Amino acid sequence: MKRKLLITTALVSCFMICLAAIADMSGKWTGTIQTPDGNDLPLTYVFKVDGDKLTGTAQAQGEPTAINDGKINGTDFTFNVTNGDGSIIPHNGKFYGDSVSMNLEVHGSKLHTTLKRFVEK
Repeated sequence: MKRKLLITTALVSCFMICLAAIADMSGKWTGTIQTPDGNDLPLTYVFKVDGDKLTGTAQAQGEPTAINDGKINGTDFTFNVTNGDGSIIPHNGKFYGDSVSMNLEVHGSKLHTTLKRFVEK
């Protein structure tokens, strides 16, 4: 009986550790966004999560830009990115484990994208 309990406890612990690793938004995410003029713009985000704080970088064209004022509340998150011209681009979204749904506001245009976790091949 003790052996079954020990094995069950070990399996549940392994499952919870795997679930926690999968549920972390930290890492590299990629996708595209359609600009108001109809062009697709590739996006790359590298998220770092520490408790309820979200940091990292965002890259659309050129050099990566720091993520500022990032916060996570459950699966919802918000952060800002300062554009090359100095304008602030607010982001908000939801983390789904295998994808991130995100809304941005760029120069008055509201845009939406879905990011997928980057997996090296």
